[in-house]
Amino acid sequence: MALEKFSRHHRFLLGALALGHMTNDWVAGTLWLLAPAIAASMGLGPAEVGLLLTVNGIGAGLAYIPAGVISDRSTRPGFLMLLSFWWVAIGYFVATLAPGFWVVTLLLALGVMGDAFWHPVATGVLVKELPGRRAQALGIHAVGGSVGAEVLAPLSTGFLLGFFDWQTTLQILVIPALLMGLLFIPVATRISRDSPGEVTRIDFRGMARQWFRPAGIALMLVMILYNMALMAQLAMAPLYFQSEHGLSPFYAGLIFASILLIGTMFQPFCGRYSDSRGRKPLILIALFAASFFALFAGLSSSLYWAVIGLLPGIAILTAVRPVIIAAAVEYSGKSESTTLGIVFTVLDGVGMFGALLAGLVGEFELEYAFIAAASMALASATICLFLKLRQSAAAGQHAVISQVASPADP
Repeated sequence: MALEKFSRHHRFLLGALALGHMTNDWVAGTLWLLAPAIAASMGLGPAEVGLLLTVNGIGAGLAYIPAGVISDRSTRPGFLMLLSFWWVAIGYFVATLAPGFWVVTLLLALGVMGDAFWHPVATGVLVKELPGRRAQALGIHAVGGSVGAEVLAPLSTGFLLGFFDWQTTLQILVIPALLMGLLFIPVATRISRDSPGEVTRIDFRGMARQWFRPAGIALMLVMILYNMALMAQLAMAPLYFQSEHGLSPFYAGLIFASILLIGTMFQPFCGRYSDSRGRKPLILIALFAASFFALFAGLSSSLYWAVIGLLPGIAILTAVRPVIIAAAVEYSGKSESTTLGIVFTVLDGVGMFGALLAGLVGEFELEYAFIAAASMALASATICLFLKLRQSAAAGQHAVISQVASPADP
């Protein structure tokens, strides 16, 4: 299927929003290594690491849907994105001044709400501007966030933790968000919807009915279990490298970043492939393969073999994320930013409980957390098998999930 070309305006949007995504997620992504450092400074263990990350995900989940609704009703989404940089910088900085595990955890969750606010707004702009290349556009945008959260964040955090405590480390790492809060001002003025006709009227009842159909529920379960599998591995991998194999925060961050870099680079390619060939085959292959590799990592006793399992397992799940998001947007078919708010809430809000589950399982043996992740990915793949997806060959027509297959289906 022929795909629409990117215009100069589209390239500007993709570049600017990917860079903004990178900056916000860079700060938010520090928690993968800061959480073990925070827990260690307070004499806490894997369960508290998982709890901190789960509360962080719940905080993000509370912001996604309001952000999507506001974006669909706004003619100036660029200024909504601008707000997110200051929210992130101030929120995370204040958390470094707080005492006690719960106060720190709640303030970090407040800070991540600023990062969460960015996502439905920015991705909503992209899917509206590029309806025929949704997954590829989401993949390019995701590369920015993945480079920030899963490459720059662990590398910079691991390096700084070698010299400073977690508070000073985080105070230094909010600087990029502050700078982007200034640099993005002229960019925000170029991202607008001046026509009132482009402002969406949101049918909340219709959306609720659609998502609570069997097909909608099944799709939400696929997304939840998918992200639980990914979050379980991301939450426990840095702790596993440090506590089980004695690596420093820097080397743990280096391995962690290297693992995620591969998946990050494949996101646009997976998106482009699914735009022309369909969503379901790629999603199924990714989920079944990730389940196998996570199980392999969980059964490995050496660092070498564990990395051999985690590298493809985490990378595959990271690479397929924009494909899953695009399938969800196309299932709804309307109010894109609000739909994306729902999708991100399901993925990162509910799905973040994978980190808590992994932490609880990891109290027995950290390797068991990877086995639990394998079971989640397998469950997601099994449910996905019963979803029917259609994709039109015409440009601008997209895959939609029509129903859940059952013996009664015609």
